[in-house]
Amino acid sequence: MNKYTPFRMRNSFSFLIDRKSLNINIVFFVLLLGSAIVVIGLGEQFISPLKVVAVLFGNGDPFSTLIVNSFRLPRIIIAMLVGICLAIAGAILQGVVKNPIASPDIIGITGGAAAAVVLFLNLFSTNSGTLTVSIEWLPLAAFTGACIISILLYLFAWQGGVSPVRMVLVGIGMWAFTKAATTLLLIMGPIHQQSQANIWITGSVYGASWEGVRILFPITLILFFVTIVMIRMINIQEFGEDVATSVGNRVQLSRFFLLLVSTALTGSAVAFGGGISFVGLLAPHIARRLVGSSFGALLPLSAFIGAILVLISDTIGRVVFLPLEIPAGVFTAAVGAPYFIFLLYKQRNVG
Repeated sequence: MNKYTPFRMRNSFSFLIDRKSLNINIVFFVLLLGSAIVVIGLGEQFISPLKVVAVLFGNGDPFSTLIVNSFRLPRIIIAMLVGICLAIAGAILQGVVKNPIASPDIIGITGGAAAAVVLFLNLFSTNSGTLTVSIEWLPLAAFTGACIISILLYLFAWQGGVSPVRMVLVGIGMWAFTKAATTLLLIMGPIHQQSQANIWITGSVYGASWEGVRILFPITLILFFVTIVMIRMINIQEFGEDVATSVGNRVQLSRFFLLLVSTALTGSAVAFGGGISFVGLLAPHIARRLVGSSFGALLPLSAFIGAILVLISDTIGRVVFLPLEIPAGVFTAAVGAPYFIFLLYKQRNVG
């Protein structure tokens, strides 16, 4: 018990905090903030971290303030929020499915959101590429597509209840279906949109704006706190159906709500970051190796790691290959695909 610190909020509830896990979370939070400050200064016009901090506190020179506030900061914030959403969604799915290879993109939820957004762009874009409706409807389109796939996934996986293994197998089929649907929509859509849509599907936060931040930030914050409230429910799911039922948990209803939250997080991320892959796989798995499987420590750490992954991937694509700009999803896939193969190989050896 020496490694735990008790925390009590009035007389309503209390819990124990693992000091090691808390310290690791603090380290990664500081690392995320430090990375963001450094990354904001990188680009064709380099701005030192001290000048970046001065701008953030309202004391920067006009030129640095213009570059940071108008061009770079919205993109950095969107990248971090997208990473947080995907990482938390992946952590929830891995907890529900009890499988470290589960993630929103692998079971088709990301693909459903991507297909819906491509359909939205085809329906509401003019020949010049401008939208005839507000961009604020884009998250709703992505969320709707993710929800449709999640509902189909749940229905097809239902057989007297939803089996985690069955959910993964059906999810892989959903992924193939959404991939085909997205390709069909690209072929049917205007030619001038195909290259832009392909970049977006790969995963890129290019073109991020403060309007996008104003939409995505409150969504992420609300869903994060909803997930925190559901931590105990996720922890119980980890022990299996028999244990969860014995302590009064309604297993199937809990799985449905957890899948719904994961869907909302994925749809929000895809709406503003495209189909960035493997973040929902990598971040929770790395976090689990550092702090264990308790979701009280795992969820925030997954969020920090996911934000760092997308932030660094976007920075590499934005800075290293100038004047070209490579989508962030290329680099998350370059790391995630070999890691996914490694996990499959490891599970085969265990089996």
